[in-house]
Amino acid sequence: MIESVAKGDSKPRQLLRRLIVIGLSTLVVGYLAALIALVVVQRNLTYLPASAVQSAASIGMPRIRELRLRTADGERLRAWYRAPAAGRPLVLFFHGNGGSIATFASDYQPLIADGDGLLAVEYRGYPGSTGSPTEAGLIADGETAYAEAVALGFPGRRIVVIGASLGSAVAVAVAARRPVGAVVLDSPPSSAADVAAARFWMFPARWLILDSFRSDLRIGRVRAPLLIVQGDHDTVVPIRFGRRLYALANPPKRFIQVPGAEHMAMGRVMPAVVAWIDTSLAHPDGVAGTPVPNLPAS
Repeated sequence: MIESVAKGDSKPRQLLRRLIVIGLSTLVVGYLAALIALVVVQRNLTYLPASAVQSAASIGMPRIRELRLRTADGERLRAWYRAPAAGRPLVLFFHGNGGSIATFASDYQPLIADGDGLLAVEYRGYPGSTGSPTEAGLIADGETAYAEAVALGFPGRRIVVIGASLGSAVAVAVAARRPVGAVVLDSPPSSAADVAAARFWMFPARWLILDSFRSDLRIGRVRAPLLIVQGDHDTVVPIRFGRRLYALANPPKRFIQVPGAEHMAMGRVMPAVVAWIDTSLAHPDGVAGTPVPNLPAS
């Protein structure tokens, strides 16, 4: 009797083992399929250009002049330019991964109202620019914009580099290689690899990412005064990554944490940002004359 029961149990056990094997195989195949899909489409997830070109006049900025820049590798970039008032700096602005230069008009307007000039470049593959976006390509676009600023007659000490979100990585890359008067970063990732590893924790994202944008490895070569602005409710680039980048940066530096703000919080504290730029250009060492202020968050 005991032997017959054991034999009778063998079929359910075999079935259970088969179901476990099938289930595990399905999970492995699904995981590998998702992994391959992530590798294939990652640049489509990283770079999200707007679908159409918008003129500056169409968004209420009629005094902006449109330029065409040529990169060292032959791409043609669209850019917006407005000359500064006498004695004011030129802001070299690198926008985030989504939209276009027109998307960030609300950031330009307070700067222009203060008399600052503007040179905002449209990355390759974004509206009105040729090519396809990559990390190397965007950094080359940043270098092209800097070269244009110099060609327009602005010495490095009168150039303020501002980067928003992914554009902060371009700003850091440019400022690490070129002399600038000040650097402002809005919601910067320490690296795209850090953000990807946190968001896609179930995959070996650091090994698979094509465009890692390692600002953490470049920020130590930036010698200009630095301001980082970030909201403490940022779910796109959690604030810990901005603080990590800040910890690696050289002084003089300031960090504005904006209470309750989400991603790209600079617009919430723009008067403080403008004041910081003015003070930093007047006293680049942060100690001569009037010290660089420890800015409030609101």
